[in-house]
Amino acid sequence: MSLLACGILLLAVASPAMAWPAAFSWMLVIPFLVLAWILRVRTVVGPDGITARATFSTTRIGWGALAGIRFPKRGWARATLTDGSEVPLPVVTFGRLPELAEASGGRITDPYAAADAARSAEDRSTEATAEDSAAESDDASK
Repeated sequence: MSLLACGILLLAVASPAMAWPAAFSWMLVIPFLVLAWILRVRTVVGPDGITARATFSTTRIGWGALAGIRFPKRGWARATLTDGSEVPLPVVTFGRLPELAEASGGRITDPYAAADAARSAEDRSTEATAEDSAAESDDASK
């Protein structure tokens, strides 16, 4: 979808650039800069750790150096390191946490899966309690 947006942006800036090339031809660079940014900025999770690629820098975090992940109110997630510093994780939001947990091989927990497991366990215990109550009432009626 992002690459499609770059194509649409190119079409949008092409009109003024073709109408008055002396004044607006520099605008043709903008879609390519946006494209380069989209292709560059990312967070890669692998067996060795996390690699955060920003516009002009790359930070590699080993699993031993990762203390946790913090989700600020706005913006991307931040990896908290064992030394207390933080590293932004581009494109990682709370909604992508299940993908992050799966890619980390269980090193990062998925709160959605934990909540589903707790809900399932609660439902099973409620059903078992209801069945026990029904069995006791049947025994009492005999």
